[in-house]
Amino acid sequence: MAASSSTDAPYRFDDLTALYVNCTLKPSPQLSHTQGLIYKSRAIMDAVGVTTEVIRAVDHDIAPGVYPDMTQHGFATDAWPGLYEKVMAADILVLAGPIWLGDNSSVTKQIIERLYACSSLLNSQGQYAYYGRVGGCLITGNEDGVKHCAMNVLYSLQHLGYTIPPQADAGWIGAAGPGPSYLDPGSGGPENDFTNRNTSFMTWNLMHLAALLKRSGGIPAHGNQRSQWDAGCRPGADNPEHR
Repeated sequence: MAASSSTDAPYRFDDLTALYVNCTLKPSPQLSHTQGLIYKSRAIMDAVGVTTEVIRAVDHDIAPGVYPDMTQHGFATDAWPGLYEKVMAADILVLAGPIWLGDNSSVTKQIIERLYACSSLLNSQGQYAYYGRVGGCLITGNEDGVKHCAMNVLYSLQHLGYTIPPQADAGWIGAAGPGPSYLDPGSGGPENDFTNRNTSFMTWNLMHLAALLKRSGGIPAHGNQRSQWDAGCRPGADNPEHR
C-alpha cells in the first residue's frame, strides 16, 4: 500500500518540520536497520508535506556531557550546538535506535543526555524551550526490549517538555533470540503488518498533535512559566508574594 492515498487528501502538514535522529552505532554509509524503519515513517510525512530531515548521530563529533556546549567544559570539539539548532527548528522529534542487551544504544542515551543539557533554556514565553513540540520513537533489534526502550525514550522526552501523542512508538524485533535484523534478506521486517501499522499510527499521531499545537500557538503559557515562578508569581500555589 502506498504511503499516502486519496483519503489522506484533506490532511496536509506543509507548515510542519520533523527531525529524525538515527542513533545507530554504525557510521555512514554502513547499512542501518534503524534507517530502514525511519524510511517507512518519513515517507508518510513527506507524502503530506512535512519537511523532514534525518541525522545519523554517530556521524557527528558529539561530546558527552550535560552542558549545552561541551567545548566550554574541556572538550576540543562538540557538534551538539549546531545539531541543537536543528532540534529547535523541528516541530516533531523522533529518536530512533537499536536495542543492545535489552536497552537503548549508547548513542540514544547520549542524545537524550544532550537534549537534557539544554532543558533549562526557556522560550520567549518563559516556558522550557521544548514546549510546543512533539516527540516519538522508533526501535529496531533482534532481541526483546522494544517497550522498555520506548518507555525510557518517551519518558525522557516528556520530562524535558515534549508533548507525547497516543501510540508514539513503534518497533521491530522479529522472533525472540538472535536472528535476522530488520533489513536482512528474508527477515520479514519491512513487510510486517504489526510494525507497519504501529509505525503508521505513530507517524500520523505525531503530525496531528504537532499541527494542533503549532496552529494554536503551543502549550498555553500559564502556570508553567519558569521565569514567572522564579519571579515569585506562582498561579495556584499558596504564595503571599504572588501579585
